[in-house]
Amino acid sequence: MSSATAVRRHPDWIRVRVPGGEGYARTRAIVKESGVATVCEEARCPNVAECWAHGTATFMLMGDTCTRNCAFCAVSHGRPEALDPMEPYRLAHAVEKLGLQHVVVTSVDRDDLEDLGAGHFAATVRAIRHAVPSCEVEVLTPDFQGRHDCVETVASAPIAVYNHNLETVPRLYKRARAGAKYERSLDVLRFARATRPDLLTKAGLMLGLGEEIEEVRAVLRDLRAAGCDIVTLGQYLRPTAKHLPVERYLDPAEFDELGRDALGMGFRHVEAGPLVRSSYHAWSHVPR
Repeated sequence: MSSATAVRRHPDWIRVRVPGGEGYARTRAIVKESGVATVCEEARCPNVAECWAHGTATFMLMGDTCTRNCAFCAVSHGRPEALDPMEPYRLAHAVEKLGLQHVVVTSVDRDDLEDLGAGHFAATVRAIRHAVPSCEVEVLTPDFQGRHDCVETVASAPIAVYNHNLETVPRLYKRARAGAKYERSLDVLRFARATRPDLLTKAGLMLGLGEEIEEVRAVLRDLRAAGCDIVTLGQYLRPTAKHLPVERYLDPAEFDELGRDALGMGFRHVEAGPLVRSSYHAWSHVPR
C-alpha cells in the first residue's frame, strides 16, 4: 500500500472497545429482527460496543444509500430505493423492545424525494411516541436543502431535540461536505428554534480535517448566535483509504479546552473528546 493510500495509525489515546457482552448481543438481535438500519453499523461508529451494551442505538431512516457523497462518510451513495411505509412502525417496535427512554433517529440524504424525507421523519417520530409515550426522540436531520417547510415539518413533530451537524469549519466545506453550505446549515438550526422556541437544538463538529482551533471557536460562536443549546466535538477517524485523510489527531487536552470554551460561551451541554459522536451519551443531554 502506498503512502498516499495508507490509513494512518491511531494514537494511543484512541481505544475502541471490541463489541461483545449480553447487552450488546441483545441490542444487535433486536435491531436485526426489526429490519431497520443503524448509524452504529453503517457509519462504522467507534462507540457501537459501549452504546449497544447500554441498550442504545441510533437508527437510520430511508435506506442505507445516500444521494450525496461527502468525502468523510462511510455510508454508501447512489440511487436509493423507494421509501418503506412500514419503516416507522418497525423502528417504533424496536424502540419499544429495547425499552429506550431516549432515541436518536437520523437518515441518509434523500434529495430525490419531493419533501426530502421530512414527512417520513415526522411519521417515525409519531410512531415512536405512540408506542412509547415516555420516550424522548432526538432527530439528526440533513439540511433539507435549506427548505423551511421541511424543517418545520420535523420540528413540529413531538421531538425533544433537533440536531443538525455542521461537521467542519466553513473553509473546508467544499472539500468535505459535497452539496452542503455552512450558512444554510446554521439557518436550519435557527429556523427549528424559531418554529418551536421550547425545542433544544444541537450540532456536532468532527476535528482533524485541517481546521485551525480559532476556526472551531468561530463556529462555536456562530452556533450560539443561532441559539444552539448542545454541541458535540469529536475526532475525525478515516473510515477507509478512499476517504479524506486525518490531517491531525487532537490531544485529549485540546478537546477538554474546547469543551470549556464552549461552556463559557453559554452552551447548555457539551460533549468533547476523541471518540465523541453526535449521538454519544445523547440520553444525558436532555435535562430531567
